[in-house]
Amino acid sequence: MRYENAWQMQDEITSVVNALGWNIWELRYDREADAFRLEVYQHLDDEEQVQLVSQMSLSADYEGEGIHGSRFTLYV
Repeated sequence: MRYENAWQMQDEITSVVNALGWNIWELRYDREADAFRLEVYQHLDDEEQVQLVSQMSLSADYEGEGIHGSRFTLYV
């Protein structure tokens, strides 16, 4: 993935998370998996997890709970 594309997708992900009223703890691009790793700074319940995944323009999976909040993988 080109550097510019990664920045654009990262901005889109950040916009969705912020629009839902949550904060990002970590957002990084995993080149080997060709996916973004996202951890929000809140522990989301099932309904909130579905809401976040459904708002993303990329395919996304809930990966479990991290130290700071809920973790997701977003596939490019």
